[in-house]
Amino acid sequence: MTTRMFLLGLAMSLVARSAALEVSQLKAEDVKKGVAVLSVGPDFLWAVEAASRPVLYVDGQVLGQMKQSRGTGPWVYQGKLATGTSHSFYYMVGGKKVGGLTDIPAFGPDSYSQPGVPQGKISAKMVLESKLYPGMKSEYWVYVPAQYDAAKPAALMIWQDGHYHVERDGPAQVPPVGQPPSRLQNVIDNLTHRKEIPVAIYLLIDPGTVGTKAMRSIQYDTVSDLYPKFLRDEVLPEIYGKYNIRRDGYSHAIAGNSSGGICAFNAAWYMPELFGRVLMRIPSFTSIQWKPGELDGGNIYPFRVRKEPKRNLRVWMQDGSEDQEQASGSWPLQSLQMANSLKMREYDFHFTFGTGTHNHSQSNSEMPAALRWLWRGYDGAKTEQVFEIDAAEKAKPLFRVKIYNRD
Repeated sequence: MTTRMFLLGLAMSLVARSAALEVSQLKAEDVKKGVAVLSVGPDFLWAVEAASRPVLYVDGQVLGQMKQSRGTGPWVYQGKLATGTSHSFYYMVGGKKVGGLTDIPAFGPDSYSQPGVPQGKISAKMVLESKLYPGMKSEYWVYVPAQYDAAKPAALMIWQDGHYHVERDGPAQVPPVGQPPSRLQNVIDNLTHRKEIPVAIYLLIDPGTVGTKAMRSIQYDTVSDLYPKFLRDEVLPEIYGKYNIRRDGYSHAIAGNSSGGICAFNAAWYMPELFGRVLMRIPSFTSIQWKPGELDGGNIYPFRVRKEPKRNLRVWMQDGSEDQEQASGSWPLQSLQMANSLKMREYDFHFTFGTGTHNHSQSNSEMPAALRWLWRGYDGAKTEQVFEIDAAEKAKPLFRVKIYNRD
């Protein structure tokens, strides 16, 4: 897979036509390795060199018969996959597994710039100096949709690791190189234009540094009210001073990935009156900052949710079965625990559990659905709402674990 996959996507309207995908757009070395794939929206193209006809498996299932042009060149298959999620693939050649990739994003139309949809603007990078974290400086950006009217108070959504969302269609990196593009700005523009989400100011904030010391894990993985206080007392006054923003938690959302995911939930847990809506992607509910006898780790949250008073929150959570296993804990098992805890306490929650690794492909692909769900039913005339579990979710069973990778 190459950066051309995404450059191609920028130039094409998914509304007007299907993707024109050609083998010539692939890197020859990727074709030889069995990792070559192109996609724009639902349209995918695979190509691989092999001595005999390969069998293409996508998401563990045989997809279709690969063909070879005039008996020479690579074996090729072109087809469509579901968007709004991520996929994986590999080949079987002569009874052996060949090549393949996991975490292939499949973006729907709302993740691309669309004709006739006005684009918002991203601010220049700004820097905030903290007193709660002595000597710490944090960089941040603000994304303002075209529909924002300074005379009307807007909603607010805060994203941790903000730099990741600053480029409209980038960064153009894909597995195995790195994380896929966020496309958050496109999603905001499209959904705001159709009034599927409210007009909101989007604060994209990075973890801070003290000199050369990175503060990300200290800020994000620490289970305490310090980071929520940092947002409330130091960050938000800066943003309130620049934009007309509502102050009620009903109109505030907070989001993050990995350690930023637990950070988002931690902020809402300690200050539900400030953050009523939470989006956590591949969250790190593990013991990264656990200090025995001194400070709890994030691994405690599934049990806090079960035992402590219920907060008034709406929560979308995403993870994958191949997420990380480290000394600090199991990302997928902790997410399953967290989902069951939220369900048992009848929180207004949604959990998507795919087959991905510690990667943003699934969460970026499903971002339009996540934002629509988080903001569903939003009424600008209100300042509060009691969030209740959806009847369809309440009727479903608890999540269960099945061992699938051992004899």
